[in-house]
Amino acid sequence: MKNKKKRFFKPKEKRLNRSMAGNTLLFVLMFICGLAMILPLVMVINNCLKPLDELYQFPPRIFVRNPTFENFSDLFTLMSDSWVPFSRYVLNTVIITGGGMVGHVVVASLAAYPLAKHRFPGKNILFSMVVLSMMFSWTVTQTPQYMIISWLHINNTYLALILPAFSFGMGLYLMKQFMEQLPDSLMESARLDGASEWKIFWNIVMPNVKPAWLTLAIFQFQQMWGNTGSTFLRDEELKPLQYALQQVSAGGMARAGAAAAVTFIIAAVPITFFLICQKNVLETMTSSGMKD
Repeated sequence: MKNKKKRFFKPKEKRLNRSMAGNTLLFVLMFICGLAMILPLVMVINNCLKPLDELYQFPPRIFVRNPTFENFSDLFTLMSDSWVPFSRYVLNTVIITGGGMVGHVVVASLAAYPLAKHRFPGKNILFSMVVLSMMFSWTVTQTPQYMIISWLHINNTYLALILPAFSFGMGLYLMKQFMEQLPDSLMESARLDGASEWKIFWNIVMPNVKPAWLTLAIFQFQQMWGNTGSTFLRDEELKPLQYALQQVSAGGMARAGAAAAVTFIIAAVPITFFLICQKNVLETMTSSGMKD
């Protein structure tokens, strides 16, 4: 019998065919999209530096001609005249935003870990309920949420805004999907070394899912920063900075300059927090690849 020679065929490597015209068109489209996204931010920055005559100029102009900081000084004067100190609004905002953000990240991570790495009865039903809760708008849950807070007797307190932030389904879904990518052998080797589930969660799981909870912290910070607390807070001493700034911007044409400064402050703080956390997210994304 003749020995049949086996032939091995190497798979052809796929090559990306990119022409100069295609690259140019892609660059132009990306430039247009980037310009459309950055234009509102440019207008906010320029409007806060415009005097009143430029704010009411028609047709409106994007860039300021005679920049001034009078809008910020007017805003500071208006906030100083309030019977509640400006520092009190800032403190309320720090407590509400920080408490809601940290609490949501911790609770969502603790709930996502058993859903991702453990088996127990009703696991799929619980996760389906979490996914189903993401389909409802906040206006649908506003009435039952107010009733629950009233039954707990925490209305007109910080907890009325902090506790509901713990239960957002988006955070639990994000953490669960990200934890499922971790190899099970990593947890099994830690259990063989005598590590408890609590130690595995804090020392192994959480450092490896750092991109997920940093991204979750960004989203939660933006949501908590925009909360005025008007539904649950009645006392002026408990209301956040967002409420006070909105009251200033609702003062009519005479406060147009201060309103422009308010818009800049409202937008600048979440963007700054996003830029700080985005760097960490990108760094951990590049170094968190793991293979089982």
